[in-house]
Amino acid sequence: MTVFEKYLSLWIALAMAAGILLGNLAPSVIRTIAAAEVARVNLVVAVLIWAMVYPMMVGVDPRSLRDVAKQPRGLMITLVVNWAIKPFTMAALAVVFFNTLFAPWIAPEDASQYIAGLILLGAAPCTAMVFVWSHLTRGDGTYTLLQVSVNDLIMVVAFAPIVAFLLGRDRHRGPVVDTGPVGGAVHRAAACRGADHPVRALAHRRRSTGFRPV
Repeated sequence: MTVFEKYLSLWIALAMAAGILLGNLAPSVIRTIAAAEVARVNLVVAVLIWAMVYPMMVGVDPRSLRDVAKQPRGLMITLVVNWAIKPFTMAALAVVFFNTLFAPWIAPEDASQYIAGLILLGAAPCTAMVFVWSHLTRGDGTYTLLQVSVNDLIMVVAFAPIVAFLLGRDRHRGPVVDTGPVGGAVHRAAACRGADHPVRALAHRRRSTGFRPV
């Protein structure tokens, strides 16, 4: 692995520390970034997620998805954990921590907001970081694509009722579906049509150097 990949946990911790430091030293910058929204989607975050997922998706061959159906066990485990276990365990942990363990230090109104945030987080499967961890572990990029795609499809219909049930509300914000995988796959398909396309040349260089994109 490269130095960046080997010490990814360190870079994440440093990025979190830098964000906290920037928020305290230059709060106006944070407010400006937070205000850059369209339909409640932060544009800065959306661009960064796209930039993280898109390059890896260029290396995935959609035609190999046909062979993934021969290994359904991994997909079934993912679906059960994501939709039958994780949302409810996250809600339970949120109640235990914010209504019991942290109750002496957090106001009830704030605790309710934290619980709602954790429920929203637990009910929405991660997409972008799945590709990153799959790449770092030299996982099967095609299988990862299938798992993320199926979870995104299920999220469209399952996220709303699960969150409404756990929050006890009729109204809530829907999930944001990452379109980076689709864009990367379309770009790869277009790149493969031309031998001189720069994306195809990049893929060739990656294969020749032993780099395995997700």
